[in-house]
Amino acid sequence: MDANRLTDPPVSPPHPASRAPALGHAIALIALYFALQLAVGSALALGAGVIVALREGGAPGDIIPLGRHWLGQSDMTAAAVMITLLISAAVVVHLGRRWWPQQWAVGDPPGLGFTSSPHPTFYVAALAAGVMMPIVGGVLTQWLAQGHEVSQDIKQLGAHTSLALRLPLALLVVSIGPVVEELLFRGVLLSAVARYTGNGVAIVLSALLFACVHLPDLSFLWYALPNLALLGLILGWLRVQSGSIWPAVVAHGMNNLLAVVSWFVMSQ
Repeated sequence: MDANRLTDPPVSPPHPASRAPALGHAIALIALYFALQLAVGSALALGAGVIVALREGGAPGDIIPLGRHWLGQSDMTAAAVMITLLISAAVVVHLGRRWWPQQWAVGDPPGLGFTSSPHPTFYVAALAAGVMMPIVGGVLTQWLAQGHEVSQDIKQLGAHTSLALRLPLALLVVSIGPVVEELLFRGVLLSAVARYTGNGVAIVLSALLFACVHLPDLSFLWYALPNLALLGLILGWLRVQSGSIWPAVVAHGMNNLLAVVSWFVMSQ
């Protein structure tokens, strides 16, 4: 493990023809990902409302409330989340490969890290980090919360969903979700920031933004921020030290897997 990777000097901003990630494009792609989730979710609610209104009767003003009520049922919510994630992920991955084809499989920043070259020890470290972070982060959050309830959407999402939908939903949460978020935060954003600041600062800044964008899933509870930021730091460290995005994806997926285990435990 090369500690010098963290202190590598920033790379001078390249000519646009090199197609390395720029900070503006990185922020735009992250914003697009979350905007797509909102747009697809709204479109699904509208479509569901139209179907319910046609079937049961209802005024045009009732369409959105009817759609939201229908999608509020456990199985419908799970199906909507899967459709939303798949569409948003497909668009973001497509744009990432189209905008930065030369950087896609380059290991070190400003490459995006989709290379299969990391040493196996980084996967061991990733699995260990994925197992330990929910424990360490949970203790940290509970200590900061001082007895206040800490809820998380990912833990509540599939708890009451039928097994037929819970299994594919869990698969998406531990696979597609981590791949897309690592592409955005440890791939595009980290590489864009590292062009100006160096890898160490880029890890910190990308971890902070990673934590902040997840606050809506945690009802904007500030005491969840340190846990998420710490996870982001570890994922960034894995990304830079391994020269690949995949160890960070593995650690992120393991972290999510431990969160969704409660879906199956609580249903018993």
